[in-house]
Amino acid sequence: MLEFSASLRTEVQIRRIEAETNVQTCRFCGSNQIVRAGMRHNKNGDLQKYVCRSCGHYFTINLGFEKMRATPQIITSAMQLYFTGESLRNVQKFLRLQGVKVSHVAVLKWIRKYVGLMSEYLKKIRPQVSDTWRADELYLKIKGDMKYLFTLMDDETRFWIAQEVADSKYTHDARMLFQAGVKATGKKPMTLITDGLPAYHDAYLKEYWTMKKETRTEHIRHITIRGDHNNNKMERMNGEVRDREKVMRGLKKTDTPILKGYQLFHNYIRPHEGLNGKTPAEACGIKVEGENKWLTLIQNASKRS
Repeated sequence: MLEFSASLRTEVQIRRIEAETNVQTCRFCGSNQIVRAGMRHNKNGDLQKYVCRSCGHYFTINLGFEKMRATPQIITSAMQLYFTGESLRNVQKFLRLQGVKVSHVAVLKWIRKYVGLMSEYLKKIRPQVSDTWRADELYLKIKGDMKYLFTLMDDETRFWIAQEVADSKYTHDARMLFQAGVKATGKKPMTLITDGLPAYHDAYLKEYWTMKKETRTEHIRHITIRGDHNNNKMERMNGEVRDREKVMRGLKKTDTPILKGYQLFHNYIRPHEGLNGKTPAEACGIKVEGENKWLTLIQNASKRS
């Protein structure tokens, strides 16, 4: 089985998301007769200037960060620090050590803006997940009230497929979660592993169960401590979310961009030891090029928005 799983991963077709940093044409006349013309200096950083030999215009290219006072490096560094566990105020202190004076509110605005931008772009890219999925729930505090984060994850690649926040654990209808999983991946699983929560089995019967045995999803409802039916992979991901939430001392609203942002960070930015240093996206055939993956994703999302 291990050899078969490894062979599946090598056969996954790689889709590359390349950095859009190269300037090829003039933004005014479209000519390719452009050359570098020094740097534009300001208190927040430097930006490359270009001049067009055809029309004579000087211009800068700052794809995805137009009209932003901070540089792309500062903004993406702030996002990396935040999603690796730092608080907004700690990120602010780090930036001030770099000579950049911004408030913690500005950092939160960057996160809201770019998480929304990248999320819409990445919805159009379909991951190549396996046929075995896991679902689990995690309690969170939102505005001081107890809520539950329901999540759906691919077993082989650890790709975080879908999520939703619910008011209750026992009366929640999980059909929307399973529907979101099918929409994101273009297929339903052949095996679904959950705990014994009735909400999962009720949703499974309505969304994944069929009369034909050859197309019917198997639902494994009994989690064990050892063996193939343990929930260690799901608990590991829940631990990541819990560590992020502890720093924040609870979330402020149900539709917070923080959960979507952490899903994006988990899938496309953070390497996993269980995947030999790959990200879940790479295991699913999606490779984000460049040393700064935040920058690559933001540039591609801006170009295609």
